[in-house]
Amino acid sequence: METLNNIHPGEVLLKEFLEPMGISAYRLARETGIPQTRISEIVKGRRRITADTALRFSKYFGTTPKFWLGLQDDYDIEEGQHLISEELNEIKTLQSGVA
Repeated sequence: METLNNIHPGEVLLKEFLEPMGISAYRLARETGIPQTRISEIVKGRRRITADTALRFSKYFGTTPKFWLGLQDDYDIEEGQHLISEELNEIKTLQSGVA
């Protein structure tokens, strides 16, 4: 079974919001008060979406902050799982009733 690539929230921002709406990274930065370099780094997948950014994106696009943070959390969890999968396999699940 083929696995799907982990999608960074910046790709969602670009492909689902900026491009279809005809909004440049410069315009988004100017209208949200977010530095343009931060927007560019998010779009390139080099920077996380923080709570501050999520609040600003949610206000601007009419979404919720949890939408943006959820995208980031999903991305981070999948990346983490990939990075430490061997270590995770070594951890035994706690059995209930065992002290």
